Amino acid sequence: MSRPLENLIYELTKLPGVGDKSAERILYYILEQDKEEARGLAKAIVDAAENIEECSICHNFTDDDPCDICTDESRDRTTICVVERPRDVASMEKTNSYHGLYHVLHGTVQPTRGIFPSDLRFDSLVKRVKDGGIKEVIIATNPTTDGDTTAMYIQEALRDTGVLMTRIAHGIPVGGNLEYYDELTIETALRNRVSY
Repeated sequence: MSRPLENLIYELTKLPGVGDKSAERILYYILEQDKEEARGLAKAIVDAAENIEECSICHNFTDDDPCDICTDESRDRTTICVVERPRDVASMEKTNSYHGLYHVLHGTVQPTRGIFPSDLRFDSLVKRVKDGGIKEVIIATNPTTDGDTTAMYIQEALRDTGVLMTRIAHGIPVGGNLEYYDELTIETALRNRVSY
């Protein structure tokens, strides 16, 4: 295989979920398109890499600083939903059920791997809350060991601010069958049960 093809496969395998076989399929798909299609893809990647930055307020990805969400006056400016990654904001926004502000940490606290709150966007979260106007912080980290550890650090960092801190519910998804879930998922669903 020629050097340009090997280089492209190598770069593609750096993408999440793309192994050697998938990279090879993508490579051949690109090569089978006309050159304008390939240039369009390359240009879109370069444009995103050069023009997308972090919002200086919430740390979501944006092409305008501050981002559209932070500048949208129609949003509930008393609530901040804390998420791990920018893709979590996109997932929340697709539901059209949350209309407050966000704060993106860009990771989780993982002391065993040397990742602490100071390595994430914790300081700016604390500052936003302490600056006033925030009544509720919704902790929407993933229901994993790292997500739970991060949630505990957030709770501790904001303990003296007087804001209401809530955590998104975890448990059995809609359409789920109990026999397929582990004990921790079922236990969490029971603990987070609601009136019916």
